[in-house]
Amino acid sequence: MTIRVMVVDDEDVVRSGLRMILGAAADIEVVAATSGSGAVDAVVEHRPDVVLLDIRMPDVDGLTVLAELRSLPEPPAIAMLTTFDADEYVMTALRNGAAGFLLKDTDPEDMANLVRTLASGGVVLSPTAYRTMWRTLDDDR
Repeated sequence: MTIRVMVVDDEDVVRSGLRMILGAAADIEVVAATSGSGAVDAVVEHRPDVVLLDIRMPDVDGLTVLAELRSLPEPPAIAMLTTFDADEYVMTALRNGAAGFLLKDTDPEDMANLVRTLASGGVVLSPTAYRTMWRTLDDDR
């Protein structure tokens, strides 16, 4: 089975890089790469299994796109993708249905395995996001 992936990021170089990295895996196909404003329409058109979604884009906020995608009848697994690890974004994204939170400096060799985990219903978190989540949960006790 081929895992259908869509990349949503405002930077062409990030979209191209992820397309190249993920496209090298025999079981992964990048079916679309777009900026944030085209994300919902592209998901409806291409029906990806997994969406890698930048959390901060100038044309639309990634958390807004996340909410729109999660409201679709059969939403894909969505992992937020970012260059930073601000605590409020990690927990907000996870509370709003993101299945993961990855930093853009994730090792390229790990990216295909993380997409496979998302496609199989798993959750993926960068080590920093994991620490943030536990710190927040500990504070809530």
